[in-house]
Amino acid sequence: MTEKIFGNFNIALEAILANKLRSLLTALGIIFGVAAVIAMLGIGAGAQQEILEQIKLVGVNNIIIKPVIEQTEEDLTSDSPSEKKPKFSPGLTMHDVSSIEAVIPGVQTVSPEIIMDKYIIKNGIRRSAKLVGVKNDYFDVANFRIGYGESFSEEQIREGEPVCIIGKSIEDRFFSEEDALGKPIKVGDQWLTIVGVLDKRLITDENINKLGIRNYNMDVYVPINTMLIRYRDRSLVTKRMIEMANSQMVSRSDDTESGEEFKEKKNYHQLDRLVISIDESYSLNKVSEILSRMLERKHYGVIDYEIEIPELLIKQQQRTNQIFNIVLGALAGISLLVGGIGIMNIMLASVMERIKEIGLRLAVGAQKADIIWQFLFEAMLISIAGGLIGIITGVLIATGISKIAEIPTVITFTSIILSFGVAATVGLIFGIAPARKAANQDPITSLRYE
Repeated sequence: MTEKIFGNFNIALEAILANKLRSLLTALGIIFGVAAVIAMLGIGAGAQQEILEQIKLVGVNNIIIKPVIEQTEEDLTSDSPSEKKPKFSPGLTMHDVSSIEAVIPGVQTVSPEIIMDKYIIKNGIRRSAKLVGVKNDYFDVANFRIGYGESFSEEQIREGEPVCIIGKSIEDRFFSEEDALGKPIKVGDQWLTIVGVLDKRLITDENINKLGIRNYNMDVYVPINTMLIRYRDRSLVTKRMIEMANSQMVSRSDDTESGEEFKEKKNYHQLDRLVISIDESYSLNKVSEILSRMLERKHYGVIDYEIEIPELLIKQQQRTNQIFNIVLGALAGISLLVGGIGIMNIMLASVMERIKEIGLRLAVGAQKADIIWQFLFEAMLISIAGGLIGIITGVLIATGISKIAEIPTVITFTSIILSFGVAATVGLIFGIAPARKAANQDPITSLRYE
């Protein structure tokens, strides 16, 4: 039995090798179909991995509140002097943090941030960086890990001590030949003692632009009270702030003043960012509505903040990627279907060309099963060979797309096995009809066929 199967296999292989060009053209549909499946699955897996990375960067079940510094122009057409005056708002402050923690249910942590642009100076080397005032909850919310050292102690946070935790890139640049822990580093006009170093975060430029985040590896983190006491607290009322509040318009008298500097002078918010971590994702919308109403009341009706839910934006992007993958899958399926039909058509034509050969084999004692196996092996060999070529082509296409279009692609072993299995199945299904047609030929009629 085994010898007969191998004999039929050899006859099918000889028939394919005798018509190499026709076999290659027959397999083109399978080649392009499998290549499309490989590329589609690679792009889909890459997009899924990118979404997971984005979720890690922005955190899970988070709500982000950002201050709005420049308000829209007030309506000055009214005759009432009271309506011409802009409403007062204290801005986003630490009082909002304590209110959110005390009032809103389902809140795990509230992580305030104050961000400043500063220069780091050490051993005659100066480099710009972000100075970020945070609480210890920030590192959990942002999924940061302290590589070595420790987080801020309660005393350091309470007393606003001059300590800091630095990003990995800062350690690599300023402490490449020594241990950074316990060493002083000058940030702005203050000397800070390093108590911890964060693990490196791999962040692509695309994620930085898309998610509105920064390169965390170049950040210096200090306790939030250290920032308020030793650097700047925008909630403190100064003479300059009173003068700016009394003026109807703030003119830019200095033409050399940049837009960022002008914007910073108008910034009255104590906090630059507020990240709120929620227990359950299904309550994100409800909590955001409660936050909006509470902040509107505390800010006396001034909407000088914006509330974002990163998870909803990521889910929307994920839904778009799913639709894209469905479209690609449909195109790949159509290609495989066309390839299978092509195999069946060529095999039917091959049966008509080889009727005398079929009749001769049946006349000398071959069984119908032998004829079926011969043509079934031939269809499956074409399909499997096309599948192997398609896998190589698909990997090359996915790699090319990744490099040219800068789209992440991930080729998995599962996708290769799946595409190869589909190719073999197509050959089996679409080879049955020609094989049965060949086996049902009458030997005498076949031998007389011209």
